[in-house]
Amino acid sequence: MTVPAARLAVWHTYLSFAAFFSALFIGSALHYKKIVKNGVAGYPEEWFPSVSATIGDWYPERNIFQILIALNSGPRFASLVFQYYLQRVHSPTLSKFLLVTGILRTLSCGGWVYITSTDDHDWHDILMISYIVLNLPWMYGNISATRDVSIRRRRRIFANTFFISIVPMIYFFIQHKVHRVPGAYTHYSFFEWGLIILDILYDSVTRYDFEAANLNITIGTPGVAELQPIGVVSSPDAKAKSSEIMPTVDEKSTLKQADAPPDEATSSQRSVRSFGSAFAFTCDLYLSYIKWSIWTSLTPTLFYFSVWELGITGSELSLLSTLSPIVLGIAVVRDIASSRPGRTVLHALSLSGLFAYLSKSPLQRLLIVAFANSVSCIGWTVDLSTTPASMGYQFLVFGLGLLLSSLSKHANHSNNPVWPIVHEASGGYNKTGIALAVLAIYNYYSRISDPSKDASARSDDTEKTPAKSTPVPTRTNWLADGFALGSYLFTLHCFLSDGSTLIAWSWTGYPIQGPLPHLHGSLTHVAQAVGLVLTAALPSDWLVHPAWFLYGAASATVMYLYKDWPGYLGGWHFALFLTAAAPAVLGAAAANRHVAKTFFVAFLAAALFDVANTFTVAYAFVPGGGLFRERTNCVLGAQMLLIGLAFRWPAEPPRPALTLTRRARTYVNAAVATLTIASFLVTMYRWPASPPVPYRPGPRIFRAGIWTVHFGIDNEGRDSQRRMRDLIKDMQLDVVGLLETDLHRVVYGNRDVTRVMLEDIGYYVDLGPGPNQHTWGAVLLSKFPILESTHHLLPSPDGELAPAIHAVLDVFGTRVHVVVAHNGQEETPLDRELQAAELARIMSEAYPEPVVFLGYVVTKPHAPRPAPYDIMVTDGRVHDIDKDDYDRWCEYIFYRGLYRTSYARVSRSTITDTELQIAQFQLPKHGVGVTNDTVGARYLRAWKEEMPEEHWFPPEYYPEVGGLRGHFYHVFNTPLYYKIPEGAVL
Repeated sequence: MTVPAARLAVWHTYLSFAAFFSALFIGSALHYKKIVKNGVAGYPEEWFPSVSATIGDWYPERNIFQILIALNSGPRFASLVFQYYLQRVHSPTLSKFLLVTGILRTLSCGGWVYITSTDDHDWHDILMISYIVLNLPWMYGNISATRDVSIRRRRRIFANTFFISIVPMIYFFIQHKVHRVPGAYTHYSFFEWGLIILDILYDSVTRYDFEAANLNITIGTPGVAELQPIGVVSSPDAKAKSSEIMPTVDEKSTLKQADAPPDEATSSQRSVRSFGSAFAFTCDLYLSYIKWSIWTSLTPTLFYFSVWELGITGSELSLLSTLSPIVLGIAVVRDIASSRPGRTVLHALSLSGLFAYLSKSPLQRLLIVAFANSVSCIGWTVDLSTTPASMGYQFLVFGLGLLLSSLSKHANHSNNPVWPIVHEASGGYNKTGIALAVLAIYNYYSRISDPSKDASARSDDTEKTPAKSTPVPTRTNWLADGFALGSYLFTLHCFLSDGSTLIAWSWTGYPIQGPLPHLHGSLTHVAQAVGLVLTAALPSDWLVHPAWFLYGAASATVMYLYKDWPGYLGGWHFALFLTAAAPAVLGAAAANRHVAKTFFVAFLAAALFDVANTFTVAYAFVPGGGLFRERTNCVLGAQMLLIGLAFRWPAEPPRPALTLTRRARTYVNAAVATLTIASFLVTMYRWPASPPVPYRPGPRIFRAGIWTVHFGIDNEGRDSQRRMRDLIKDMQLDVVGLLETDLHRVVYGNRDVTRVMLEDIGYYVDLGPGPNQHTWGAVLLSKFPILESTHHLLPSPDGELAPAIHAVLDVFGTRVHVVVAHNGQEETPLDRELQAAELARIMSEAYPEPVVFLGYVVTKPHAPRPAPYDIMVTDGRVHDIDKDDYDRWCEYIFYRGLYRTSYARVSRSTITDTELQIAQFQLPKHGVGVTNDTVGARYLRAWKEEMPEEHWFPPEYYPEVGGLRGHFYHVFNTPLYYKIPEGAVL
């Protein structure tokens, strides 16, 4: 009996559609209002069900669906085997990879089908995300393995539509999950069902593969006239007889290669070379990521010393370690560094920057990272000053490495997982990063096929070729090209090394009118991806034209002048411009005859921009810092002017055109698609499943705390986010003010100190004035919805600008004003006086509504005017948290319109240089104020046991029991408790 194999593909398609649409039909008929209802809304706002609700929640549609899917498994696995059989002749290595991918894809499909969101939400999501991720190599791998043009076109259409549909689906998911927009889930469901249909249609194309190959399944002994590629024979004699009549697959392959032209006879070898080249490209991409990681780790590693010393410490000289490319001016050194063994040694030595995390000494880590940078910058120079034939490849790998670095931070709470300032306890994956780097270096040294050389291996495979055969022009103005490249490197580092930095520039607070820094970083990655695609697709002449530079300059201007969505859209286009400017800037540097001088000047310019950008915050303790105070506009303008030197202005000689083969372009497109989808998947995975809720939702009690966190760097020079999270979680703080938090700068590593707390324990976040506002930074974390917030730059005529956040929270239905502020230093008394007056005005204007002030004030308790204490307490119409606590200097909590029930001071351990101060408040009954606000009523001190248990602070932190993780109640050695006066209406 003979059955065409194409029928298997047809049965698979029919059974798949039958399974899903039977569930949709039966579910709509029997449980329509139940399956369209979700956590936000129900019918009629939501009127179309999601896939998960349709197939997983109700009997009998769930069971019928699962039975049909089970029946579908046979044709699906059989199709995988037959596809492998057809592909192995021309692509033996790729066919094995696709077979394994197809099996894993099928198993993950079975996982999210049979483990529904009702059964186990996490595993359902993990398996569904795995299925979508596996679709990427499955779909595009099969496209690559398809030889028939019409079949390849069908697959490409379905695959591209599938992945494009993910973008609007994620948008509507955000509208539903975060903004809780009724009806958004219905629109999300349309795209979710669209993905199901496109996925089935993609697999249905297998039918045409089988028909084109005349592939049949024969049960029994095939006859003489039958030419089935697969014969299942019943006996050895019959098999022998069959082989005499018809050659086996291996024999036919041998005969075909013998009769074919030499180029066709080596198709199997070319397939192996193609796979090896793809793996080599992946290794090159990872090594580019390592170079970016090492370079971006230098400034946060050295800034540890500047933070603790509050001045120039000499550690800044480590920036000069990047000037090492000057040694390439020595011919012998240049020849060695350009050879494969030399580059391998440079790669291996640069790994010291990854191993630096093992050292417990901040100084040792800095010295090791500086050495790794000196080595890595030599290698970077060799890579980027390449031959015109491989320029396009190297430039794109350079940009992809930056994108991968930013993505790794997006996935790891804004910390690069291989930085030396993180280790296993603080969120590092250092060992994994080192192991992968060693594998990539070994591949680089031992590879047979080099993708950068494949870029010019065959002229008939080249999509962009040099113009005629004119000699490659050389540039001699190494000073201009060096400054252009240095400004470009710094600008990439400043704005694109983290996906949320551009969003922080545009952030203005609540109500939200722009993207959220912790949720919309993927949009920046999309801009980078589009820029890389343009670099690969457009003629390089277009991207070096002055018009392209003007587009970038206009985008930077919009980014600087506007806020919220308009400002971020300017930044989005600026990111696109920067990524696609590689042919202009890198091409100019690569074409310069004086490589050593050019890159020496480039890294020197980048170091100078590091310093200038840092000084815009106007440190009072840095000599000359005042010259740069609040001059981000001047620094940004200088960046753009220097980048503009690299573009092709009139009367300039032509540039060498970039070459990029079809194969290299395929690699780049696959990498761009993979990284972009991975970014969106990370965003979906990190997206909060539910809005934040207070720790004690029953009684109208909330806890507030103030903490100066020293830029998220602890005493050992490690990232401190997780340690802060643990203490804040244990103290069950509903409202937290964090100071010294503006980390979206090069010197701080372009980080977000709130990310771990936000994503692990759930808070609404207001980042306060952004990095373009020149402040130390202030953050408000709240378990309660933030109704509105205003960012303030407090009067600062003498010293650095002081930030403040004034927010209105919905605390159990009552409007409570919270002010978080960081005042000026002791060296600037005028600043502190003016700032205290402004904060007092803000709190006074909110009267009689409740107020909580959480701030860094720099004053002694009860200090008379012009010191800030009396100004803020008297003019602001607020009370000190405890007037008898004389052992304070910088952190203060003030309040009004609330009953204060407890106050504690918790030691910092080794997290920062400042303690955590916390207070607990009881709200009066909604609509009723404080009935007795006298000093006597406010200072009815109590023992812990006299208070209800919900007012108690954690007992583990008492010093007599040793505290916890180095924290304990100090100064009083216990929290202070206060009775609520009689007659209070609660």
